[in-house]
Amino acid sequence: MQFLWAFIVGGLICVIGQLLMDGAKLTPAHTMSTLVVAGAVADAFGLYDPLVKFAGAGASVPITSFGNSLVHGALTELEKEGWIGVITGIFDLTAAGISSAIIFSFLAALVVRPKG
Repeated sequence: MQFLWAFIVGGLICVIGQLLMDGAKLTPAHTMSTLVVAGAVADAFGLYDPLVKFAGAGASVPITSFGNSLVHGALTELEKEGWIGVITGIFDLTAAGISSAIIFSFLAALVVRPKG
């Protein structure tokens, strides 16, 4: 049953993104930014963690989870370190994702040669 809910929730997030591109005529970059901000706002109100517990990968894999990680890390470190924790907390939870994106992008660039 958990797989079904992950599929449904992840699919709904993707449908929202597609509707933003098709209906609101947003570019993919604007859509991605909107979804990141939506994940950040949902975490600020305490709504994203229950969604992750309910849907698992359906909520933790889409781009909205990146916004969730940014705010969650900032708020966690704010409680521990004060205002300087807002900056350091953002990098603490998201460093692995950003680092892996850079590494895999570099490796893909070595293998795939763009035409042009």
